[in-house]
Amino acid sequence: MRVMEREKESRREERLEARVSRATKALIQKAADLQGRSVTDFVVNSAVEAATRTVQASELMHLTQRDRIAFVEALLNPPAPNVRLQKAAQRHAQMFAE
Repeated sequence: MRVMEREKESRREERLEARVSRATKALIQKAADLQGRSVTDFVVNSAVEAATRTVQASELMHLTQRDRIAFVEALLNPPAPNVRLQKAAQRHAQMFAE
């Protein structure tokens, strides 16, 4: 999947522009130089990484909320024990009967 993403990225059809302070530009330039990248490559890759983290964190929060609701629902309205659980309870009772 990563190869396909890179192929899509190589066909750059969209443009982003940003105005930044001289100090910000110098900092970005220094960071790009340290990584051996162009400023554009550094900014785009940094933005993609930040966007990916943001989306993943948001998705995790939604999953966590859904899991929390399912957990509380199971506590308030527990399902009836299935056959396997009933057999396990019988074995437990036999093993630990006084």
